[in-house]
Amino acid sequence: MGAAGGARAPEAAGGGGAMAGGAMAGGDGPLRALLRAANKLLQQRRYHAALAVIKGFRNGAVYGAKIRAPHALVMTFLFKSGSLREKLKAIAQATYAHSRNLAYFVFTYKGLMAAQSRLQGKKIPFHAFLAACIGGWLVFGENNPINSQIIMYLLSRILFGLSRLAVEKGYIPQPKQDPFPLVAALVWGTVLWLFEYHRETLQPSLQSSMTYLYEDSEVWHDLSDFLLYNKRTDSK
Repeated sequence: MGAAGGARAPEAAGGGGAMAGGAMAGGDGPLRALLRAANKLLQQRRYHAALAVIKGFRNGAVYGAKIRAPHALVMTFLFKSGSLREKLKAIAQATYAHSRNLAYFVFTYKGLMAAQSRLQGKKIPFHAFLAACIGGWLVFGENNPINSQIIMYLLSRILFGLSRLAVEKGYIPQPKQDPFPLVAALVWGTVLWLFEYHRETLQPSLQSSMTYLYEDSEVWHDLSDFLLYNKRTDSK
């Protein structure tokens, strides 16, 4: 009897393991069902426009953080003073602001595009312009450093894009030579003239960059702040 009883003990243990496994599988069941339901919903064409708005919000937040975080990191540690905690806080705030604004804008733009398309039954070019104008006014209308940088970034690319479009449409003749060298010369000539004589008209971050390049290079005391550092940190 003892042997028989001993033979049944592993079976009981095995049965307990099976029951535990079944319990775990049962716990995974609702989660798997939820995932299947979510994936099924994502495949529904009638919800595509609304889901695209949500994913646009997600992509705007992620892209804004990816773009702003490294830029804020470099600019903060290069040009801003303060404790490490203050610098990290400034980086986090700038990253959050850029990420949030871009997410809000994409959400607004895609939502208005979907609404216009639904109302008129089709998409027309003016829809994009109107939706983006409204989004730009609502999200980027405040004049602050983050929004200012984004708008100037876009403006330079708009000018290039409109120039190319004007050539494609025949509004201006195709240049016989590459105009880029002339554009580069005029841009650099203008920005350095503004920096030297009308500095207050330039954005603060650009002023800081140009001060580092063109004014700080005029000052040194010895080899340490001539090659190793930009400015001396001691009181010699």
